[in-house]
Amino acid sequence: MSPDGNLSGWVERDDLVMASRRVRIGCDFTYVAEVDTPVIFQVQPIESPLIKVEGQRWSADPVIPIRDYLDLYGNPCVRAVLGAGRSSFRYDAVAICPDAAEDVDEEATECAPDELPDETLIYTLPSRYCLPDVLGNEAWSRFGELTPGYRRVRAICDHVHGHLTFQYGSTTAWSTAADVNTSRLGVCRDFTHLAISFCRALNIPARYVFGYLPDIDLPPDPAPMDFAAWMEVWLGERWWTFDPRNNTTRKGRVVIGRGRDASDVAMATTFGGPHLAQMIVIAEEEPG
Repeated sequence: MSPDGNLSGWVERDDLVMASRRVRIGCDFTYVAEVDTPVIFQVQPIESPLIKVEGQRWSADPVIPIRDYLDLYGNPCVRAVLGAGRSSFRYDAVAICPDAAEDVDEEATECAPDELPDETLIYTLPSRYCLPDVLGNEAWSRFGELTPGYRRVRAICDHVHGHLTFQYGSTTAWSTAADVNTSRLGVCRDFTHLAISFCRALNIPARYVFGYLPDIDLPPDPAPMDFAAWMEVWLGERWWTFDPRNNTTRKGRVVIGRGRDASDVAMATTFGGPHLAQMIVIAEEEPG
């Protein structure tokens, strides 16, 4: 417990109590549609032993009914129908996060393919944007001689971080890991797709993670806040977080969804062609 005997400002994990940070999260989408358009939003965080979500609020203008469900990977989603004309949809909440960056273990080992848990095998295969078959030769030539384990995955992230330049508008919805490997330009999802592809080519399970990432304990960033992408890699007996875009550990990661690649965790999927007039993303620490 905290010194005053309560859990305010603290996160509890089993028998461990950790100091916490309060992070305001949310987003606001404004669409203009010619006809009524069904939509799926995936913007609500996954709760975990280390992340608690308070004060969740959905709102829309004009008001529209929503219903929630869990997708194939257990990610929370909501369904709605955007009315013809201009409409907005908003999600707000506060996430209670540990005042600590993600775990690191330089000694974590890789598993032989025949020893991998059944549920991790899907994350060794090619997917829509991650192409270990196409990038396999490069993966083995660059990283095949490195000692298997955490340090090899970190070397992959180091390479991707240095190889690609972050640039908005440099890729499209059709750009694969192979495309960005050639162009050397991309956004956070592209960094992640390329690193995942190299890992999978080496038979290391790697999955795509999408979420909120505030700038906690970092210099102010003048760029507008956006959703973030990183990856989780199976080493030893658990998943470990790696971030090839930022290439450093961070505080305040709030996971929205996990999947094979970005196609599995789209923030919004519309069954039609409405115009996205505005998108605002919020991920900032609440003042103490």
